Amino acid sequence: MSNLSDFSPQEASCAYVLIVTAVYWVSEAVPLGAAALVPAFLYPLFGVMKSSEVAAEYFKNTTLLLMGVICVAASVEKWNLHKRIALRMVMMAGAKPGMLLLCFMCCTTILSMWLSNTSTTAMVMPIVEAVLQELVNSEEEREVIGTEGNTISEESEPKGLSEKHGQASVEVIFINEEKAKQKLTQILVLPPNPRDLDLSTKYQYQSRHDHMICKCLSLSISYAATIGGLTTIIGTSTSLIFLEYFNNHYPHAEVVNFGTWFLFSFPICLIMLVLTWFWMHWLFLGCNFKETCSVSKKKKTKREEMSERRIQEEYEKLGDTSYPEMVTGFFFILMALLWFTREPGFVPGWSSFFEKKGYRTDATVSVFLGFLMFLIPAKKPCFGKRDKDINSMEPIITWKDFQKTMPWEIVVLVGGGYALAAGCKTSGLSTWIGRQMLSLSSLPYWAVTLLACILVSIVTEFVSNPATITIFLPILCSMSETLHINPLYTLIPVTMCISFAVMLPVGNPPNAIVFNYGHCQIKDMVKAGLGVNLIGLVVVMVAINTWGISLFQLDTFPDWAMVSNLTGQS
Repeated sequence: MSNLSDFSPQEASCAYVLIVTAVYWVSEAVPLGAAALVPAFLYPLFGVMKSSEVAAEYFKNTTLLLMGVICVAASVEKWNLHKRIALRMVMMAGAKPGMLLLCFMCCTTILSMWLSNTSTTAMVMPIVEAVLQELVNSEEEREVIGTEGNTISEESEPKGLSEKHGQASVEVIFINEEKAKQKLTQILVLPPNPRDLDLSTKYQYQSRHDHMICKCLSLSISYAATIGGLTTIIGTSTSLIFLEYFNNHYPHAEVVNFGTWFLFSFPICLIMLVLTWFWMHWLFLGCNFKETCSVSKKKKTKREEMSERRIQEEYEKLGDTSYPEMVTGFFFILMALLWFTREPGFVPGWSSFFEKKGYRTDATVSVFLGFLMFLIPAKKPCFGKRDKDINSMEPIITWKDFQKTMPWEIVVLVGGGYALAAGCKTSGLSTWIGRQMLSLSSLPYWAVTLLACILVSIVTEFVSNPATITIFLPILCSMSETLHINPLYTLIPVTMCISFAVMLPVGNPPNAIVFNYGHCQIKDMVKAGLGVNLIGLVVVMVAINTWGISLFQLDTFPDWAMVSNLTGQS
């Protein structure tokens, strides 16, 4: 066993930089992006790496991939395609709590495959909140509008909804009896000033069941966004960091791409989605699935019918599908198809038609299609007619739209992670860390992976996901090479488990967004999140030990890992 005296000056300097950066990330004393710049000036000062070498680590292939994806995401948000998809799926499900829960989870999962978890949650939650307004507050027994000459009583105003998240205004339709319809069908409820709120009544609900529905639906959006993000390699920042680090550390390993990741993770997504739906339903709505999931019109209550009518009206407000929406949807599908068919593995992909191999990546596709979004006009061209309107040539998205959506902090954070990893390899620190892991050689491989997954699942509840994976990737790679475990057998499950930071509001941004709506407390998040965490851990461990072995050839120690190990030791 090595000890600290075996440290070379370069290894000690690199370890110091790693610790300083990790402390800043964990404490968040400065923004995560700012902390990621620490290697950019400390590595050259301590002689670990040249300044030009460090700078090259901050802009990689994954950055281009992210930029292309953000172009499509910006168009989705700008033209409300996400709202159309969400409302359409809710209309298909109806207003029964169980079906509504499943529908919103499916919709959020699909969106989160292509958009960031944070964006997806921020886009879907206002729709969920509007539905909850109708489902919970439109009690048929409560007279919102009294007889002629009477005003709306204070008791009829919604309580416990839309009070904490500061929406500008929420439009609510109350439909009671025929007289009420004729008198007033639409009122505008403005959120009260937080200073005027009475804390004792801020979270009142008409019944415990109504409160449970609000808790269940809002928390499920955060969990579904996390599950959906696991499905594609561009779904979360953690998977992007893993992909770029893996490709840099093992340049000869051509086993992880969009297609192989999707084939592995899509079954995980489906299983987790179903199990999470059952868990959330049982925890908050009980076991009466027959009643909460019935699609029969005869069993619908009056307020459920009113809620469905409200959703239908919201969908109709969107009008017919616009030309920019159709273009965005087409590019959305085309991007996924080109990613899948580039190098599918079981048949030659479209990249095989080119003479030079290895020049085209998933980033090539996303950047090309993203560039076209700036080129194609938002207004359908009319050939043969001259349009004098200057705005008719405005593109689908502008640079301002892109800037508003592009997460530059994540780009710098990811670059800082690459710089740290490069320093660890150059200085020999990663090899030293690997030698410390020899004591784990007596454990079965699955036990080593399970321990690593449990460790990161605990750490990531308190430390941001990108920071956690950036810290652990070099350590786990060195450990896998030392123990002669296929690195993917450890790295893939750990990457996925880092995303399961669902027990606390600080765990990830979707949690914070949902918590900010005020329907659930910390204890609700811990209780529900623990179940989701355990579900994810079990499903991922089963997946990596079944279809993951055949998909990534995990039962052997690959040549590309041996080459990297020899390079690191030399």
